[in-house]
Amino acid sequence: MNASMLSYIILSGLLLSVQAQCCCFSEIIRFTNHLLGKSSVSCPCRETPVSSCSCLPIAEPGYELACFVEGTKHMMQNNVSSNELQVITLLNRSFQTQLERKMCESLARGDQCQYKTKGNVKEFLNEILRTYQAINK
Repeated sequence: MNASMLSYIILSGLLLSVQAQCCCFSEIIRFTNHLLGKSSVSCPCRETPVSSCSCLPIAEPGYELACFVEGTKHMMQNNVSSNELQVITLLNRSFQTQLERKMCESLARGDQCQYKTKGNVKEFLNEILRTYQAINK
């Protein structure tokens, strides 16, 4: 087992244990900031989508967790580096756990993602960041 995998396992366990008690905003903010620092994709999703652009759901209020699960799942399946994949996988599991356990009730009114617009990766990550920073206040 390499060091990267071991750190991933330890981090996963820590993240899941913390999630059992709270909305887990600080870890999500940190991981999202990490991904934003790596993301340079800023293609236009509100116009005709470009085939190489990942257009992800920008959630309606109350459906954030379901949309964050859907969006991070899409990101996991589409051309990310192995380091980014680990972070996105952690975020996806965190959102799934919060949704399943109804931990962040204001973000989980429904299990299905509802949205009116889509955004590129940067817009999607910024939406996650704004949402969890609001919880942090």
